[in-house]
Amino acid sequence: MSRTTAAVDTFLPGDWEELVTTALLGTDRRTPSGAAPGPRAPSALLDAAAVATVRRRAGLRPARAAARVEPSPEDPRPVLPPAAARRLTMLLTDRPGTSGGGRRGTAPDLMELLPQWLAAANARGFAPPPDALPALLDAARGRTDLRPAALRFAGPRALWLARLNPDWRFALRSTPGGGAPVPSPRDMDGIRRLWQEGLFAERVALLSALRAREPAAARELLAATWATERAEDRLMFLDSLRTGIGPDDEPFLEQALADRSRNVRATAAELLSALPGSALAERMAVRAGACVAVDRTRDVPAITVEAPHECDAGMERDGVVAKAPAGRGERSWWFGQLVESAPLGSWSRRLGGRTPREIVALPVADDWQSELHAAWCRAAVRQRDAAWSRALLGEPSAPEAGGPGAVSLAERAKLLGMLNGAERAEWVAGFIEKHGLSEAFQLLGVCAVPWAAPVGRAVVDALNIARDAGSYPWSFSGVMGLAERCLDPSEAGRLDALLAVPDEPENASPGAGGYWSEAFQRLVTTLRLRAAMLAELTPPTP
Repeated sequence: MSRTTAAVDTFLPGDWEELVTTALLGTDRRTPSGAAPGPRAPSALLDAAAVATVRRRAGLRPARAAARVEPSPEDPRPVLPPAAARRLTMLLTDRPGTSGGGRRGTAPDLMELLPQWLAAANARGFAPPPDALPALLDAARGRTDLRPAALRFAGPRALWLARLNPDWRFALRSTPGGGAPVPSPRDMDGIRRLWQEGLFAERVALLSALRAREPAAARELLAATWATERAEDRLMFLDSLRTGIGPDDEPFLEQALADRSRNVRATAAELLSALPGSALAERMAVRAGACVAVDRTRDVPAITVEAPHECDAGMERDGVVAKAPAGRGERSWWFGQLVESAPLGSWSRRLGGRTPREIVALPVADDWQSELHAAWCRAAVRQRDAAWSRALLGEPSAPEAGGPGAVSLAERAKLLGMLNGAERAEWVAGFIEKHGLSEAFQLLGVCAVPWAAPVGRAVVDALNIARDAGSYPWSFSGVMGLAERCLDPSEAGRLDALLAVPDEPENASPGAGGYWSEAFQRLVTTLRLRAAMLAELTPPTP
């Protein structure tokens, strides 16, 4: 028998912790039990640890075999055409680098084209290749803006994968109910059981689906458990009533005005104020109307404002927040809330039968115009009133970029959303021609993609003018990036003439001509790539 084996045989500690402690302290400070101090002590400790490890493992009982993973569900949608599948792989694997000097180069940013590709693939009803699902889920994990389209495209197999990989659990949270099927409207027992026993996301999915099909049944389901729900849950459930809201919802919403939660009360008041003919809307019309009148004693009739002097209990119950934010006067704060909650149709009766355009054109005394018009803007968006939105937008060629009613470009962008796509495009194109691109950037974001012809022509013409004038080119990089994603791909042919490096005026920024040429080349390349993407997703005609 070797000396090492003898040392192990004499040192068989039963306590694994003793071995760990000896190893941590070192054999110079603590000699292993059963071993002689000296240079062989470390070897004796390691031999003993090896033996103890074998003994520990030999004593373990075999674990139960894990249940076999269920096969992934079938995806009945047609598979992607091969060219489109290859394009998807390219879009998912692109990792744009950061170039120095602020230059973006001429190569398209493929990841920025992924949202459009997903939208087109979803519109055509394709299913992804199974081997693309991990990269698709990773992309959605890193970009929350991609998640709705990516998860819709990924389909049921993405949820199956998400249950196996904790990194992809966001897919279960992002999909209402984690893909759990919503019971049929005829299965009332299943609906009640899921509503009473389901997870919060499953209950939200159930309520939303039921609301879309049978609004009254969804409201009655919510009313049955309303008193026992948490405040944050009541707020989310109440928000689902926006779908198909109608007069039958008014009694329930009136009760919610007395809720314990201020946020729930405010949401109920907002929903009621957008409900034509509701009692709350009429109460707000009376309060707001008492604050606004037309002074006909002047040479030119003008609107006068007398803001409320207090916020009484009735106003608070109807959703008016009594405490003003820092920097806001209380009276103007209360006044704005009353006006934005009053039905816009009541103002014509209150102000002499005038149309919205005539009302907005009236001067407002004592510097109340900004507050009054801003409240009307919020009301027009809340009530989705196109006539008032047009009046507050004014003409796009008006000298002031803020418009007659909107106090900011952000307000104008919201008002534009109330118009149809063609009218919106014509208005934005006219605005660009008058005020240029720097003022129009926010407005371009509300135009439908791809941009309609008037918007596309206006953007290209404005970029060309800026290029010929030798303007500082990097200030237009945001518009260029937007144009790459939003211009109609058919516009690529019109841009070929802009690819050459222009002659730089004397007052031009150094290197501006080269930048402009590079930017237009990138724009044309991206537009042609988008055209190819759409062609790949379009099945050939038999």
